[in-house]
Amino acid sequence: MAILPHIELTTGEEPQGTVIVLHGLGADGWDFVPIVRELDIPEDLALRYIFPHAPERAVTINNGMEMPAWYDISVSDIARMPDEAGIRESQAQVEEIIAREVARGVPPRRIVLAGFSQGGAIALQTALRRNDPLGGVIALSTYLALEDSLAREATRASRGVPIFMAHGTQDPVVPLQLAEASAAALRTQGYEVDWHTYPMPHSVCPEEVTDISAFLERVFTGVQAKSSILLP
Repeated sequence: MAILPHIELTTGEEPQGTVIVLHGLGADGWDFVPIVRELDIPEDLALRYIFPHAPERAVTINNGMEMPAWYDISVSDIARMPDEAGIRESQAQVEEIIAREVARGVPPRRIVLAGFSQGGAIALQTALRRNDPLGGVIALSTYLALEDSLAREATRASRGVPIFMAHGTQDPVVPLQLAEASAAALRTQGYEVDWHTYPMPHSVCPEEVTDISAFLERVFTGVQAKSSILLP
């Protein structure tokens, strides 16, 4: 399988880890490139950032219009009738990117998989089913897309992966209640969930970027998170 087209940048000559960032529906890898400059990461912690472009596909809820999408959405209740084939296809494509990083000498524990909205759903889908656990997962404004299959597909090793979940209290796209239910389902299955909410719609805010920075610092350096863990 060919590696997805992507943007790649590093913050130093010898990256100490990799952050793979998956964009949301209708966007592309460029969408989150500016966040690298906004992150408050120690200057001596060089990281590689990879921003893949999702393939274009017809999205049913958008009148079948083709656009970058990790999977199809057919109804407004996004957790109902999930596009399992599309989700698993994207999971496999992300696994290829992870495998390439490992081949470049980056241990899985030094890889963080992040995503927004659809991208966050794929980040959770992928990271929680791996035998070689990643360093962490950042799931922004998202939900568990194939929640019913997680209990039988999750690996014991993956249950130790720290998860940062964040959501806007005014999100009209992915309801806050759906995200809260996903976080609760993860906690029930033994996952560590660092849960945050912000007074924002389906977007990212400066306070959230600050908390993401603290999470990344904790993952890559072992420093305690600067933000409190607030569970729904």
